Amino acid sequence: MIAGKMQLRIAPRQYLILALFCLACVGIGAIGGIATSASVSTWYPTLQKPWFNPPDSVFAPVWTLLYLMMGVGAWRVWLKGHNKDKSNALKMFWFQLTLNLGWSLVFFGMRQIGFALAEIVLLLLAILITTFLFWRIDRFAGMLMLPYIAWVSFATLLNASLWLLNPAS
Repeated sequence: MIAGKMQLRIAPRQYLILALFCLACVGIGAIGGIATSASVSTWYPTLQKPWFNPPDSVFAPVWTLLYLMMGVGAWRVWLKGHNKDKSNALKMFWFQLTLNLGWSLVFFGMRQIGFALAEIVLLLLAILITTFLFWRIDRFAGMLMLPYIAWVSFATLLNASLWLLNPAS
């Protein structure tokens, strides 16, 4: 024990599981990226955008970092033994990751800004629940989700602004 906290002992094979969690998260992002790619160069540039819309070059590195942080957080929860709390937290994690992909498909794939706004609000709620569940199991895992909450909150504001500025879309 160090400073009253138990240290986690990590077997080498558990690093393979870490890689799989991170790969799954980045893979979901890549699938979303495929759905996004055609619209980013054709449809998205035609939209009226708010003054705070970031340059396109910001999105890929931010999302990659967030997906890696999510993967590490989920892995840390997975390491915490076998119990119902862990199972519920990981189920919620996979649910929110599915919603994450769904947003890309609705916004960029289907080009439905209003439906995407409703979907991202649901996504944000799912991320908040996931973060709470992670936090109860492993505080650091919960902390790893905080930048994701911040980014998706910003994305929700951006989505709402795009919907208001482009009512015909």
